[in-house]
Amino acid sequence: MNKQIEINVENWLSGNYDEATKEGIRIMQTNNPDELMDSFYRNLEFGTGGLRGIMGIGTNRMNKYTVGMATQGFANYLKKSFTDQISVAIGHDCRNNSRDFAEITANVFAANGIKVYLFESLRPTPELSFTIRHLKCKAGVVCTASHNPKEYNGYKAYWDDGAQLVPPHDKNVIAEVEKIASVDEVNWTGGEHNITIIGKEIDELYLEMVKGLSVYPDVCVKQHDLKIVYTPIHGSGIMLVPHALKKLGFDNVHIVEEQSIPDGNFPTVIYPNPEETETMSIGLKKAQELDADILLGTDPDADRVGIGVKNHKGEWILMNGNQTALLAFNYIIEARKSKGIANPNDMVIKTIVTTNMIDEIAKANQVNCYNVLTGFKWIASLIKEKEGKENYVVGGEESFGLMIGNQIRDKDSVSAVTILCEMAAYEKNKGRSLFQKLIDLYLQYGFYKESLVSITKKGMNGVTEISAMMEGYRSNPPKSIDGIAVKSLLDYQLQIGKNLKDVTQWTIELPKSNVLQFILEDGSVISARPSGTEPKIKFYFSVNMPLESVEQFDTTEKILDDKISRIIKEMGLN
Repeated sequence: MNKQIEINVENWLSGNYDEATKEGIRIMQTNNPDELMDSFYRNLEFGTGGLRGIMGIGTNRMNKYTVGMATQGFANYLKKSFTDQISVAIGHDCRNNSRDFAEITANVFAANGIKVYLFESLRPTPELSFTIRHLKCKAGVVCTASHNPKEYNGYKAYWDDGAQLVPPHDKNVIAEVEKIASVDEVNWTGGEHNITIIGKEIDELYLEMVKGLSVYPDVCVKQHDLKIVYTPIHGSGIMLVPHALKKLGFDNVHIVEEQSIPDGNFPTVIYPNPEETETMSIGLKKAQELDADILLGTDPDADRVGIGVKNHKGEWILMNGNQTALLAFNYIIEARKSKGIANPNDMVIKTIVTTNMIDEIAKANQVNCYNVLTGFKWIASLIKEKEGKENYVVGGEESFGLMIGNQIRDKDSVSAVTILCEMAAYEKNKGRSLFQKLIDLYLQYGFYKESLVSITKKGMNGVTEISAMMEGYRSNPPKSIDGIAVKSLLDYQLQIGKNLKDVTQWTIELPKSNVLQFILEDGSVISARPSGTEPKIKFYFSVNMPLESVEQFDTTEKILDDKISRIIKEMGLN
């Protein structure tokens, strides 16, 4: 055991920590020294989005002490940043300890003289973003680990625009959090009078906002009996999604009962993530039994959405995040144009690892499409930069996130569910399905196929291994992949793009981020990005080719799938 671990353990055993915590440390010392080392080898990092980690005892775990110290640092920064009355909004999801962490957060802020608006019970994360803006708060926190496994929890920090922290506030808050060296520096109690409980009144305002995003509300009413299956996957979506659908007029909504009750143990799934086929399997079975029109699932904090539809063969499939995004972007753009409400300065925003098919759709419709780094905070940041000059209408990323309209600043599955159902109703009104619309878009813009490989590297050595992988690609990029020359390398960490043929370079006008992209001569794109919230490195693959006819769909899809499989094998990632 190294010296730092010994120091951290001794500080907790001798400090102002409760006796149950100290006894837990002693048990680990005797029975599980490896767990002890992993729990204390570092401080749980307060990253640019906040905290996320496994719940438990120790400096490297999510617990009441790490949450309290993070909140004290955040409070200190807020008091340095604002001279007038400071208020914050606080929410939480269904996870084990989320309510406790939210109340600890509220108490620490309040003890620092900050006005706190605390939700009465679990709520979707996007409602927290809406609340910050509506109540003109200076900041906000939601206690959630999003779609991570059940042993995780987290702490997302927001600024006064309702978005997660971006420069300079992200680094400045981190610096203040790192200054908190002891639990004795935390103001734990004494400001309870500064806490106001909120709930139903905010729900109603938020739901009215969601309803107002509808482009064709008359179609929703006409297709009120659209057969919808919805699963909240034991999460906070159950609080608002059914109400949002009802407000639009949909009255044939079937909730997946086995997953309807909020439960941080997620008893029916391994990963509470709508990206996972296993997670959506109960919903798929129900959709098939009911012969539904659409299946939707939201993650525990209800900011991500996954959808299932019947394909051209009548088989139920799950769409990937890129397919969902391009359908949503296209609908918003097309519907606004056909309804006569499109503005000449409309803009859409996507992330650099999201399908480039969206760029083509926007270009064909003469709508500006911007690419930003992964994370909705960067979409929010660009909206702020363009405010008054361009009109934001929709943004999204491949990881099952959409943000529709400009009244919130984070991904929102509640409004995404309503728009996706409206899209299904719109197509059904024409005697068609969403999958048929998808094929139409492939015929028009080319068949884009994407895939993702995530490699997990846990423990103390995981970060080192991931760094070594990235450095290898950075210093020795492949000259060709799948027999196709690599045309250019985009290094977002160095903010440099390189043409690998003539060695010319250019500056990438985005903030630094540890992402590499290889652009092939045939338009294929391979991206490598370490996750900011999990011990993973993610590889994104995008390939494309023309789709000549509806009849060629299966053949073309197989060609693209085979190409992705060859690339994955060649890069040693299978």
